[in-house]
Amino acid sequence: MAELEHRNGFFGLENQRSMRDDVVVIGGGLAGSEAAWQAAERGVRVTLYEMRPKQGTAAHKTDQLAEIVCSNSLGSADPLSAPGILKEEMRLLDSLVIRSAESARVPAGAALAVDREIFAREITRTLESHPNIRIIREEIREIPTDAPCIVATGPLTSESLARALTALTHKTNLAFFDAISPIIDAESIDMDKVFRASRYEKGSADYLNCPMDEETYSAFYEALMAADKVQPKDFEKVPYFEGCLPIEAMAERGKQTLTFGPMKPVGLVDPRTGVRPHAVLQLRAENRHGSCYNMVGFQTKLTYPEQKRVFRMIPGLERAEFLRYGSVHRNTFVNSPAVLRNTLQLKASETTWLAGCIVGVEGYVECAATGGLAGINAGRVLADLPLVTPPLATAHGALLHYITTSDAKHFQPMNTNFGLFPPLPVNVRDKEQKRRMIRERAFEEWQTWKRQSALS
Repeated sequence: MAELEHRNGFFGLENQRSMRDDVVVIGGGLAGSEAAWQAAERGVRVTLYEMRPKQGTAAHKTDQLAEIVCSNSLGSADPLSAPGILKEEMRLLDSLVIRSAESARVPAGAALAVDREIFAREITRTLESHPNIRIIREEIREIPTDAPCIVATGPLTSESLARALTALTHKTNLAFFDAISPIIDAESIDMDKVFRASRYEKGSADYLNCPMDEETYSAFYEALMAADKVQPKDFEKVPYFEGCLPIEAMAERGKQTLTFGPMKPVGLVDPRTGVRPHAVLQLRAENRHGSCYNMVGFQTKLTYPEQKRVFRMIPGLERAEFLRYGSVHRNTFVNSPAVLRNTLQLKASETTWLAGCIVGVEGYVECAATGGLAGINAGRVLADLPLVTPPLATAHGALLHYITTSDAKHFQPMNTNFGLFPPLPVNVRDKEQKRRMIRERAFEEWQTWKRQSALS
């Protein structure tokens, strides 16, 4: 493909004289690999830095790009699931990650599971042989300012690069440990058993409150204490921060500890009884649509099946559908609503893009999807083309909207789920029909966006 010539435009005349004519990608995981591929496929020269094998991590075992270290599953491939819609959108952009996953696929029902070695080997081979990509196997300690740069270093970002990110985003906007509370589909909450109120009636009634009497709380507590927990990997065995303890760790301090913490009833009166409950779980709207709610303060290391079993013991949540389960694990991510534009550029540096776990997305495919968008936009800069952002009604657009417009005070990493999509213009009660309509709308808008943006 013809080499692109950098012209006047995005960087301005002064910067143009000193700008390199390639896109720099830092990190050879799924996000970085997809970013490099999408930029290179559009005729842009890419320099991909991967510190392995010269500098290893506590989780990786090989020198392959896109090594999956935690699971061989890339999530649901069901076409009527939110992750399935995201995968199809990526497929329509000729995603390297999706193409390689399908070639390395192993039987796993509706999940897209892969042979990890074949998957990583295929991506490594493809990128190493691409005429527009050069791969440099060394650690890069500073974020370049003389080229469009995509930082896609994942949850185990090196200390030196984390310091460079801190300088750009400020210390309070960079986290190194996830403390994620579950999120519930609003339609699955039994509104007859909860009440809307804020503590001490301060401000508007912003919370849904799940009240528990002493007997109900005791049964919940006993189930919580006996529930199975996820065992941390060696590189995750670090002390918890006191301000974000897993609820089961708090509960271990005594039966009533939670009633003085995330389940405290102080300042709340159930309007149906006129008395204060023994314990209360508060639910906070997670988006402006009010389609999903966060279980406030319920970060946990319970296994997913146990979260579903135990948390459904809470009044109002007996039939809860979990859009995201809780977790506490090692991660490095920025407070995206505070520091990122909807193009995945840093607000503080228009030449720097972030992608992958570091922007606050959960899941391998979600990471790759953000890498693809960053690669497309960084490449468009060198082609002197306008930057693009997918429509809100698409899976890409809904995820991007969440990570860049959420309340920065409560931001937590998120996976793709139906709660992120904007509501349909009509009320549809049948769940399958509703999801089918969301899917059809997403693909229609995705194809229109692709065509209007001249994306091949």
